[in-house]
Amino acid sequence: MLLENLSLFLRIVRHGSMAAAAREAGLSPATVSERLAALEAHYGTRLLTRTTRALSLTEEGRALAEGAPNLLAEAEELETRLREGVSHVAGPIRISAPSDLGRNRIAQLLDSFVAAHPAVSIDLHLSDGYIDLAAQGIDIAIRYGDLADSSMMVRVLAPSARIVCAAPAYLDHHGTPEHPDDLITHNCLMMRFRGEVDRAWPFIIYSKPRTLLLSGDRIANDGAMVRDWCVNGHGIARKAEWDIAEDISAGRLIPLLRVFEVPPLRLQAIYPKGRAQVRRIKLLLDALVSGFNP
Repeated sequence: MLLENLSLFLRIVRHGSMAAAAREAGLSPATVSERLAALEAHYGTRLLTRTTRALSLTEEGRALAEGAPNLLAEAEELETRLREGVSHVAGPIRISAPSDLGRNRIAQLLDSFVAAHPAVSIDLHLSDGYIDLAAQGIDIAIRYGDLADSSMMVRVLAPSARIVCAAPAYLDHHGTPEHPDDLITHNCLMMRFRGEVDRAWPFIIYSKPRTLLLSGDRIANDGAMVRDWCVNGHGIARKAEWDIAEDISAGRLIPLLRVFEVPPLRLQAIYPKGRAQVRRIKLLLDALVSGFNP
């Protein structure tokens, strides 16, 4: 019952609502409330602060939300091994990835992984915004850039440059920029990250870093949308190379100003401590590394 209550607690955290967790679990709100109370009694502390408008985690509740996925995964892994043998790989994996990269690259790698391990199920979340791995019960998040959260572990997948690019049709009509300063007169397609528009594009000019503030007529918080706009000739974008590698290879996009690029970021898999001890998680991490380093 403890493991079932932990799973229910994570549902509540994920939805931010006891009623929504009750509906998903097929339980009455009264039963959910009773089981949450039993869990708090078991640990001897309050896990959630409940008001008429919202739920919020206490410090102890956040610690449990971060650690409970490991407990549940290890228990499930142990049960699978006992029932079906140590060589069997089974169970769910929740993975988060940027929208464009997720569609163009990660989904293919996941398809191959499930084909090799058909008892594994994948729950893929595509988002270019911030994801709280613990609150959302995410096992692995694919992200660009250095890790800020020291409570998480990292597997580096590959370097990834950010490439300024445009469609041939756009360049035929508006001309090809030869220097970063030329971008000021072009229509630049912008991404919005965590509410902030990415107008500041960095370059290395004459061996010195320099940032240009650019503008354009289209902004989106979805990388796939920015890529589509760029491919369709609406302007110049700055995209991660893994998002547009196939477009460049096929001639749909032309890379620009590469001699002025800043050093590449790291593409990496981020996961909570202890998750790599779960066999299916470790195998998927290995498959992702291999997929980006064939």
